[in-house]
Amino acid sequence: MKNEIKLVALDLDGTLLNSSKEISAENVSAIEAARKKDVHVVLTTGRPLVAIQPYLKRLEMLDFKDFSITFNGGLVQRNTGQIVSKKSFSYEQISAIKRLTTALDLPCDILSEEKVFVTKSAVASQYETLNKLLTFMKMDFADVPQNVVYNKIVSCTEKELLDQRLAEIPERYFEEFEVFKTQAKLLEFMPKGINKAYGLTQLIHQLDLKPENVMAMGDEANDLSMIAWAGYGVAMANAVPAVKEEAKIISDWTNDQHAVAKVLETYVL
Repeated sequence: MKNEIKLVALDLDGTLLNSSKEISAENVSAIEAARKKDVHVVLTTGRPLVAIQPYLKRLEMLDFKDFSITFNGGLVQRNTGQIVSKKSFSYEQISAIKRLTTALDLPCDILSEEKVFVTKSAVASQYETLNKLLTFMKMDFADVPQNVVYNKIVSCTEKELLDQRLAEIPERYFEEFEVFKTQAKLLEFMPKGINKAYGLTQLIHQLDLKPENVMAMGDEANDLSMIAWAGYGVAMANAVPAVKEEAKIISDWTNDQHAVAKVLETYVL
């Protein structure tokens, strides 16, 4: 097994990061050791590349040979910025999602690379509190530019309201888009078929690897696709039940107990 794993895909929140949004020294050391064995370590996240720069710097993964999967698989990039694969929404699709969030009285923030178009909503968005490295621009939806890339849409509000409204979304939206929670207060929309497994599929073609060469670690609903797809899907001890059901390996440790380091030490190092 240890010789078979050539790429480790790591979710951030609830997985690599502890509750203080930091990478522990134990996780840093284990990742460094894995990379010395020529194992690719790839941050696999819903965030854009600019928002994960502090973590890439902490891990010293800023070279041309380093990759990240951002926007939940919508972008595959070298960590120097070059794009390997890109998928995004059309203006008609973001308009449809805006109509839905308006009907549900939910916030609607549209991400375009490092910019966030915060459209006016009945309930104020809390997304800026989660991603301070992005540029937030408040505006009417009618003023959202039509000549840009729409990477994803998020709705960030109190957990109780979000869970209530999530249950009210008509089934047709789940058929047309990828819709999932990535944190307790964060609901995300992606183009259909675009998820972390999709991004990893694009990347392994670039690296001449197979799914059985991949270990993927995660904890939330947006990690389900890559955990089911990878040869070694790993759920944190703090993972939601659906992720544990798909995982081939369930860690005994949480993200606050350096689970990433302990899994790497057991299966990779």
